[in-house]
Amino acid sequence: MAAAANAMNPTVGPTTLHMHGLLFVPHCMHIGNPATILFALTSTSILIVVDSWVIRVVLWECCCVYVHGELLENEDTCLKPSECRDMDFPGGKISFTTTKSFLPGSSEERVPCYRVLDEEGYSSSNILEHVISKEVALKIYSGMVTLQTMDKFFYEAQRQGRLSFYLTSFGEEAINLASAAALSIDDVILAQYREPGMLLWRGFTLQDFANQCFGNNAGHGKGRQMPIHYGSKNLNFITISSPLATQLPQAVGVAYSLKMDKKDSCVVAYLGDGSSSEGDFHAALNFAAVLDAPVVFICRNNGWAISTPVTDQFRSDGIVVKGQAYGISSIRVDGNDALAMYDVVRSAREIAINEQRPILIEAMTYRVSHHSTSDDSTKYRSTDEIEYWKTIHSPITRFRKWVERKGWWSDKEESELHLDVKKQVKHAMDEAEKQEKPPLRDMFTDVYEDLPSNLVEQETSLRETIQRHPQDFPKDIPL
Repeated sequence: MAAAANAMNPTVGPTTLHMHGLLFVPHCMHIGNPATILFALTSTSILIVVDSWVIRVVLWECCCVYVHGELLENEDTCLKPSECRDMDFPGGKISFTTTKSFLPGSSEERVPCYRVLDEEGYSSSNILEHVISKEVALKIYSGMVTLQTMDKFFYEAQRQGRLSFYLTSFGEEAINLASAAALSIDDVILAQYREPGMLLWRGFTLQDFANQCFGNNAGHGKGRQMPIHYGSKNLNFITISSPLATQLPQAVGVAYSLKMDKKDSCVVAYLGDGSSSEGDFHAALNFAAVLDAPVVFICRNNGWAISTPVTDQFRSDGIVVKGQAYGISSIRVDGNDALAMYDVVRSAREIAINEQRPILIEAMTYRVSHHSTSDDSTKYRSTDEIEYWKTIHSPITRFRKWVERKGWWSDKEESELHLDVKKQVKHAMDEAEKQEKPPLRDMFTDVYEDLPSNLVEQETSLRETIQRHPQDFPKDIPL
């Protein structure tokens, strides 16, 4: 084939490509004086028959082809570059270019972070101040204080041996309460483990929290789950699971079912920056984008995945750019700004429902607390760093300054709120400790109507083990 082509045109240079019967002409080519030439012109190529050889000349860029010294295609009649560069491959619609260029690994220009209130509680927009009512603002603030107080008492209870485990939301109260306020009770929540404020907003009582953490018979989970793994069917809050990111593909599935049923609601899935390193995160984003599922992903980028900093997790500009890669509209917001969080989540919900498509929100914040009661974060970060974020960038302090400046809050109300919440939390903990523990048999019930033989054997084996080693088992669990 190459020999025939060269016989046709001895002037063909090294830039001409011969491959599987295709002659790619980069720019302008002159065909010599072959014995017999027949041709057919199509929109994208010229078929030339030379004796028994068939050559397809693909018009590349703005090429000109000469036959017997005559211009077959000139500048006016040949395909223009704009017409040549778009093409629908099975893998997607693309545009051609003659410029070889690799996309940069990470853009030097960072995605800006949306903010309404600065650290002193001053608003950058008077218009945005009116998106939230006094009633909603004060409920958000009191909820933030309540969550912080509950975390303090429950954390200390674990240190005293009254709880087996606990995990706080210190520094992330605005993400909890402000996002909750922007949603409807009909919106389904699939949280991670640092969003108890969502339940608090929806009516989950301090007693409900205490019962679950103490694992008593009054708890919703009947003591089967470890502390802080809350759930409530009535409040549309799917039970928390420990493995990272497993809730994300499930959230897309729930959202798709809402879409099929034409429900006027969406799904909100919470995650941390550490979850973005899990495969389920990427599967969920792609799943949501392809199905146009009405789901809002809210990622708390608090800088740490237990002891792993974000700099050891990814080189990209945070989480927000990952949404764009999957075709999802995304935004970065100051997660310590309750007003900005409320505004962004409210808008994201409207888009998800009205336009039936997913949204990704990256909420920038800082995990003031240790990861959990099983962690000592001072081993991998300085106390000065923690104190800086705890004091200078406190979301509670910032929002309090704003509601006070609005004339909606006073020092007297602040003092009364703290005293009242402390009493409520102490009372809830005392009551939870008084409740009886679930009986041993509850470990095996509530799944099958008739207990299968393998579970019967397990229960029998467990009881025999307890009889042989009673010192190794709690005394307050009814057998």
